[in-house]
Amino acid sequence: MRTLEELLQRNRRWAADIVARRPDFFARLASQQSPEYLWIGCSDSRVPANEIVDVLPGEIFVHRNVANVVVHTDLNCLSVVQFAVDVLKVKHVIVCGHYGCGGVRAALEDAKLGLIDNWLRHIQDVRTRYQPLLDAVTDAEARVNRLCELNVLQQAVHVCETTIVQDAWRRGQPLSVHAWIYGLENGHLHDLGFHAASPDELRPAMEKALGTYS
Repeated sequence: MRTLEELLQRNRRWAADIVARRPDFFARLASQQSPEYLWIGCSDSRVPANEIVDVLPGEIFVHRNVANVVVHTDLNCLSVVQFAVDVLKVKHVIVCGHYGCGGVRAALEDAKLGLIDNWLRHIQDVRTRYQPLLDAVTDAEARVNRLCELNVLQQAVHVCETTIVQDAWRRGQPLSVHAWIYGLENGHLHDLGFHAASPDELRPAMEKALGTYS
């Protein structure tokens, strides 16, 4: 097990390595951030946003929570979205889940874990909404992964439905919402086929993405 001191030492080596390659990196990073992407992902420690898309700090604005859920009463998430869209003017919002998500599995199996059960209720709502699609999957692990995909798609819809994104589209701000999922077993990202850049595109985008399961 690594000690806290070792983590600090690794930080110094990491910073020194970046400076060796790009001497002005931290000076520029400290002066401003201008990412084009907002990443809404899972808190799972195995899914670090900037690393799996191979970009440096400063290129992706990140919000993470258990099972990458977007709830319209979650002021934490909404504040991140609002700052990213209205202040940073990001051009893309990416909702990214991952296969084998523990939160999704717990929601699917009605596991009782404590306080987090209230949060996972939102995923159970997704489960109920798409129960026929889940019932069509006979393998238990594949069913978990199917709900992982459906959860990402539904959360992408929730992003599109926020007043923040709706207002941005209304004023003509270029902004697209996407649904991706990450494979822990091979490190590959997969596009789930959901892309919306206006209110009129929301329903067709979801229908197209869900069409892959029919």
